[in-house]
Amino acid sequence: MTHRPLLYLLPALFVAITSASELHANDITITNPTLTGTNTVNGTTQVQFDIMWANSWRTSSAPNNRDAAWVFVKYRHATTGVWQHAQLGSDAQHSAPVGSTIATGLLTPGSGYDAATNWGVGAFIHRSADGTGTFTANGVELRWNYAGNGIAYGDIAEVKVFAVEMVYVPQGSFSVGDGSTTFMQVRGNFRNPSTITPLAITSEAALTLGGTANGNLASINTNSPADDFNNSTTKTLPAAFPKGFAGFYLMKYSITQQQYVDFLNTLTRTQQNTRTQTDISGTAITNRYVMSNSSTLQYRNGIRCDGTVDANASITFYCDLNGNGTGGEATDGQWVACNYLSWADVAAYLDWSGLRPMTELEYEKACRGPVTPVADEYAWGSTSITGAANITNGGAINESSNTAGARAMYNNNANVQGPMRVGVFAAGATTRAQSGASYFGAMELSGNLWEQAVTVGNATGRDFTGTLGNGALNATGGADAANWPGTSAGLRGGAWNESGATLRVSNRQFASNISGARSPVVGGRGVRLFP
Repeated sequence: MTHRPLLYLLPALFVAITSASELHANDITITNPTLTGTNTVNGTTQVQFDIMWANSWRTSSAPNNRDAAWVFVKYRHATTGVWQHAQLGSDAQHSAPVGSTIATGLLTPGSGYDAATNWGVGAFIHRSADGTGTFTANGVELRWNYAGNGIAYGDIAEVKVFAVEMVYVPQGSFSVGDGSTTFMQVRGNFRNPSTITPLAITSEAALTLGGTANGNLASINTNSPADDFNNSTTKTLPAAFPKGFAGFYLMKYSITQQQYVDFLNTLTRTQQNTRTQTDISGTAITNRYVMSNSSTLQYRNGIRCDGTVDANASITFYCDLNGNGTGGEATDGQWVACNYLSWADVAAYLDWSGLRPMTELEYEKACRGPVTPVADEYAWGSTSITGAANITNGGAINESSNTAGARAMYNNNANVQGPMRVGVFAAGATTRAQSGASYFGAMELSGNLWEQAVTVGNATGRDFTGTLGNGALNATGGADAANWPGTSAGLRGGAWNESGATLRVSNRQFASNISGARSPVVGGRGVRLFP
């Protein structure tokens, strides 16, 4: 569900470390944080902590994958007060407890670690052997090369450690399109040219889009707006565009409201103003629900701030879904999927966290895996669907629906009126179909909130090269990664207010969407190339 950071207080050279309460993501906690083994000559220290999450797995049989935690570190400069991304060391410089593996996520994967030019943006922590259930790794140590950040130890005022749950999508072939013959289900459906059969993606090589030649990637061009390729007009999808064949990690859940709060709370005031919808540049704020620019709760987005704030300093945001003015309570919706995210918001969050946007081909791979597509299927691999019609324990970590057999949040304009918590339909004994999970274990890829995925349907999308985020934003709070779409991405997977047809894996009705506006039905999640 959501992560919260752990807080270290580091005044001058005397390390007085305090820990916030246990920080819950979707059953993920990081506890007992400390800095150890500091070497002020070399400018390094070890960031040590314990990590635990429930419903973890690693399997050598289908789906032949694992889950993992993507962990990254931020620090606040004692003089400037600005938060920066910590540069981590190589695999050999970290310490993985027995039963766990640490894999450094480099700035440029595949090029080899270099402390000056190719440092660690974060690290994946996962099981080192097959297993299921709660996973615990005590005494994890990540090397932080703070000298590489251009600072001395005394420049460090605070350190925060963040963890995001991910699932691994292994390298391999898969198919796009599902062969459906039902019009409303095939809006923009990928296919082989002149047929409705799915197309196999067997490499990351360039593809020809449109035309009539066998092996080209075509679409049933009924989406809105339409793709810019068709039977008579071809385009090239470059080799650099991520097609889903290569292995990658995908966020297990969409960005939650607490995750977005944590992000906002490490930005400058100018950056915060860009990444919220309310104008927060003054000292008096009326529309305190800052993502919807409203004085009252809208569509279950509870992110807000105080009504009176400092004129210049960064604002502290918090979740207050129950609306009583006190943030962070048990029913304040920290675990609810974050809506009202524009494309620019999602891109900024992903750049800040060292991830990147996913493409619409990666979306289909993550949903159905390597198996033969089923016509009209949802992310859980069948055509059967039951929607949540009500809500219990609203805003809490155990928020749920008591609708029998519910596995998706959709077609709900009257009752819930917004997204539900991430992972809401999963339980320890549920199957993939019962929990609404994708083939590889990602949740809510059908329903709850629209996924923002880089499209192949226009030139801007096709320019995407899969550049990874470096943990930093520009001065106004925008992503600065090269070749990311600057205005928008397409929408896949449907949302809480949509009909069941839009939730189908192959439905591309809005895959070439160019809006980029904030909406109560749109969220986002990211991916990262396998280290």
